[in-house]
Amino acid sequence: MLDDTLKAQLQAYLERLQQPIELVAALDGSSASLEMRELLETIAALSNKIALRTDGQDARVPSFTVQGQGQPGQLRFAAVPLGHEFTSLVLALLWAGGHPPKVEAGLIEQIKALPGDYRFEIYMSLSCHNCPDVVQALSLLALLNPRVQTVVIDGALFQQEVNERDVLAVPSVYLNGAAFGSGRMSVEEVLAKLDAGALVKQAQQLDALEPFDVLNIGGGPAGAAAAVYAARKGIRTGLLAERMGGQLNDTLAIENYPSQLHTEGPKLAAALEAHVRHYEVQIMNLQRAVRLLPAAQPGGLIGIELASGAVLKARSVVLSTGARWRNMNVPGEREYQNKGVAYCPHCDGPLFKGKRTAVIGGGNSGVEAAIDLAGIVQHVTLLEFAAELRADAVLQAKLRSLPNVTVITQAQTTEVLGDGARVNGLRYTNRATGSAHDLALEGIFVQIGLVPNTEWLKGALALSPHGEIVIDARGHTSVPGVFAAGDCTTVPYKQIVIAAGEGAKAALSAFDYLIRTPQPQQVVGEAVPQV
Repeated sequence: MLDDTLKAQLQAYLERLQQPIELVAALDGSSASLEMRELLETIAALSNKIALRTDGQDARVPSFTVQGQGQPGQLRFAAVPLGHEFTSLVLALLWAGGHPPKVEAGLIEQIKALPGDYRFEIYMSLSCHNCPDVVQALSLLALLNPRVQTVVIDGALFQQEVNERDVLAVPSVYLNGAAFGSGRMSVEEVLAKLDAGALVKQAQQLDALEPFDVLNIGGGPAGAAAAVYAARKGIRTGLLAERMGGQLNDTLAIENYPSQLHTEGPKLAAALEAHVRHYEVQIMNLQRAVRLLPAAQPGGLIGIELASGAVLKARSVVLSTGARWRNMNVPGEREYQNKGVAYCPHCDGPLFKGKRTAVIGGGNSGVEAAIDLAGIVQHVTLLEFAAELRADAVLQAKLRSLPNVTVITQAQTTEVLGDGARVNGLRYTNRATGSAHDLALEGIFVQIGLVPNTEWLKGALALSPHGEIVIDARGHTSVPGVFAAGDCTTVPYKQIVIAAGEGAKAALSAFDYLIRTPQPQQVVGEAVPQV
């Protein structure tokens, strides 16, 4: 199950255990139980600080707990945590064994001080690259606070339970039996949902910050590169992000980034964040900008109002807010999101095993999604608006070789159909004939491109008809002191390497602006200009 190289790496990690731990398994004679037993026996054999018991009892079989010796099992895996979740298992072993987590001390204290009792159930899939962050966040809560229980459930292993709860997207989290959240969540995001008082305090702290020389809005490749280049100039630099890494966190394989033959989005996102943290950059994660407040006079302070009500001030701003998946904007889509309408085939595909699905979009992303799904689901119908697919020829050839894939071109999706609880069909119009058709299916994967995250900037600066921030060759926007970079701008070709380069260029332009623009004398108590 684990090759010799992986065993050696795991054994090296387990040498960091500071106290004994137990793995307590509830097993039966199923193949999944045999696989779980083999994994646990392999792990226990690698460290004399790990004891394995197979006399556990639980409603979910197979499953096992990770716990300090003699302590209650607050963390349970109803899964054989390999694939993307193997790292989650390794971290759980280390944390249960007393190895300190790489989390800020303030967050650890916040976890330990949580009021009330919490029982989390998280449904995940082993192929989901968004799931580990949530699994690790909730595992940490359970191992640090005795009033928190966390159960990690492989949706593919407990398919009947998934069907009964209508779980059609992962990660999906339940708290004390009620839906808590879905999608990628960090430990900070989980705590923000549990502890509202901490948000108020955080907003007050942000509002009191001294002005930045350069404030970068966005934590993806463009924002990270801009922050690094600005900080290396020795000026006061801030980075505000809704989530560090941006859309990289939703990207699986990356094979076109120079110097990297192959990497994964979350791994590159983590590397970018580590690079930014290497410099004196004040990172303000999980914060959403809602308004740009231009300077009252040339060279004056620019304001960025946050959703929390706090206002950050800076002499210059770099906007790198990126883009997000484009919606179809048809009846039923919003109603059935996470109830059959999905946007990540790698994450949610296993939940549709043996079912009928559709992919909307015939570009590279859409065709790759259809190929991926074809190995899992009963049938895939790919619908493309244009007369021909737009994907690379090699991908089209692979797609058309698959026996359980149907391709329909000139198809305009007009409605997502459902029974009120989940998707049961899709309606489209044949653009050549004008005739309407219904497809019976259980899942729809939308892959039709991106839309820039710039709605909050309407009226504050110039945007293109597509909502992109209009910039010149140096990254200048229509507002003095405000620059922009990456997928949210009019720069063609939305690629990671281009976004990173544009971020660096915008930061250099901001620095050039700062050294060439005199700063007006600030009046004590001067208010941030309003628009």
